[in-house]
Amino acid sequence: MGGEDKVENGYGSEDEPKDERHAKKEEEEEMMMTVERVFESKEVPSWRQQLTLRAFMVSFVLSILFSFIVMKLNLTTGIIPSLNVSAGFLGFFFIKTWTKVLEKSGMLQVPFTRQENTVIQTCVVASSGIAFSGGFGSYLFGMSKRIAIQSGSTPGADDYKDPSLSWIIGFLFIVSFLGLLAVVPLRKIMIIDFKLTYPSGTATAHLINSFHMPEGAKLAKKQVKALGKFFSFSFLWGFFQWFYTAADSCGFASFPTLGLKAFENRFYFDFSAMYVGVGMICPYIVNISLLLGGILSWGLMWPLIEKKAGDWYSADLKPSSMHGLQGYRVFISIAMILGDGLYNFCKVLRRTLFGLYHQIRDKNSLPRVVNGSPTESSQLSFDDQRRTSLFLKDQVPTSFAVGGYIVIAIISIITLPHVFHQLKWYHILVMYLAAPTLAFCNAYGCGLTDWSLASTYGKLAIFVIGAWAGASHGGVLAGLAACGVMMNIVSTASDLTQDFKTGYLTLASPRSMFVSQVIGTAMGCVISPCVFWLFYKAFKDLGLSTSAYPAPYASIYRSMAMLAVEGFSSLPKNCLALCYGFFAASIVVNAIRDYVPKKYSRFIPIPMAMAIPFYLGSYFAIDMCVGSLILFLWERMDKTKADAFGPAVASGLICGDGIWTLPSAILALAGVKPPICMKFLSRAANNRVDGFLNSS
Repeated sequence: MGGEDKVENGYGSEDEPKDERHAKKEEEEEMMMTVERVFESKEVPSWRQQLTLRAFMVSFVLSILFSFIVMKLNLTTGIIPSLNVSAGFLGFFFIKTWTKVLEKSGMLQVPFTRQENTVIQTCVVASSGIAFSGGFGSYLFGMSKRIAIQSGSTPGADDYKDPSLSWIIGFLFIVSFLGLLAVVPLRKIMIIDFKLTYPSGTATAHLINSFHMPEGAKLAKKQVKALGKFFSFSFLWGFFQWFYTAADSCGFASFPTLGLKAFENRFYFDFSAMYVGVGMICPYIVNISLLLGGILSWGLMWPLIEKKAGDWYSADLKPSSMHGLQGYRVFISIAMILGDGLYNFCKVLRRTLFGLYHQIRDKNSLPRVVNGSPTESSQLSFDDQRRTSLFLKDQVPTSFAVGGYIVIAIISIITLPHVFHQLKWYHILVMYLAAPTLAFCNAYGCGLTDWSLASTYGKLAIFVIGAWAGASHGGVLAGLAACGVMMNIVSTASDLTQDFKTGYLTLASPRSMFVSQVIGTAMGCVISPCVFWLFYKAFKDLGLSTSAYPAPYASIYRSMAMLAVEGFSSLPKNCLALCYGFFAASIVVNAIRDYVPKKYSRFIPIPMAMAIPFYLGSYFAIDMCVGSLILFLWERMDKTKADAFGPAVASGLICGDGIWTLPSAILALAGVKPPICMKFLSRAANNRVDGFLNSS
């Protein structure tokens, strides 16, 4: 909130009128007014009026765009920043452009409201969220034969299931709506009674509110213009790079910027506009943690372990074998991820239980509600009174939510074993009995910390169901399928409660939020599989460690499932001891981060972020650190403008490079190849090539 106030004030100083004193007085008066006082004269549309055809048309277009972005991030590194701000920007831009044209032609009948803006943002985030929770870069692709072979095993018929549009779409429709129904009865408790913060939902609401204020609308136009410029640059830069990628290891993405030896150990800047943009959005400590993880692993550990070939592991193994160096990379990375996940799970659970205890103990001090409207209380501000009254006006019936959950659960128990015969009906029943509690814990914890632990609950399902099913009954595939069921439920549950918070702060009806989330989820269940299918068919090396799209988490999730089923016997020599050490180190580092003063903790790296380069290398971390450096220097020169336009510039870089993936995939499917291969050789290799060419 403070950052946005600075943004507005900074903008006001640029267009200062002649009478400076009068302008400052007006500015002070406007600041003194609460948000809902500013909007008091504007009528709040009914929940049906908030759900407009134009909103869903724009949402559909943006859902395709964001699905490509999330899918590319999923299949390259698995690091996905929050795209709520980008969705808010672009939703505002599209509808504002539309309404401006209609207004000039005299055909505008319904004005564009902040409630409609919230509906668009909710729908887009719900749709593109399926690209993450659908597991296209993790558990779902990890089921494929390609990843099974990449993981160093020879899979039996029960141990893999190759992607197909029909079963993927069917699976997502079966499992993606339960999380929405699980938390609907708890919306009043979460938002009104417990007053949970939901930082991302709150920030998005403030952004949307500011767009629809007079001064905020002027700034939003400038922000969208900046987004458009960098979107165009990023798209054209991706197009330019394509011309130089005629073969593997060609082009700017294989430029040995730090030398050939560093390039061999995956230290180089690969000129990715997308990851420079991601680096501008992610906190500095995340980017530094990624770089430190790359230096520790590829700069120190892997070269030392590689010297143990023939002692710790066979020197004759393929580079991709899990019994060789690749096994150390994957399993040590898994140990760090599990250590970090376990610590944060326990921390959030402790805070959840502690918060619940205090909320129940102090329930008499909470605002009471009688017949759907709050009693007048001097403790409630005008904003809170108005928001609470409207939030409780349009109820989503609890009987509908509970009945819907039971019906969909029964359908799932009957149909899912036909999709995955390794997953038995009693596995699914146990998960659905536990799911509402886990969905509540995730939604509550997300409201406190802004941290969704959906992937952690998914990993828990892998180990429980995988071990339960056993190796002889397809435990690997059963564990991965169970991960998908659990991840979808808890992820959509926390997403919906975030949206309820955004709707509460923008006076959007909970009913319109729920309908928008349902429609967005349905869109995502079709759009995301189609986008993945385009990648799968266009890039034949998808999922291979040498590919531009290595899908690192697909191998990691499959390795977790194998570990759950086979135990530790499959690990190479000394790998288990190293895993124990890094698992413990993750917990200790997290504990130190939490218990030292904040002025010191902000310099302590995050184990979860450090783990990702252990498998992938540092090339994307260098890109992200470049993004951090750009933002840091910009803030030093002009913090107000950096705060105002930094997210817009970053969103433009991410969206442009992300959408270039669509024409790139189409060109690959059509068999159109780039005309040039730009490759870099050492002097000795170049002399050999010259000698070969001259002799021929």
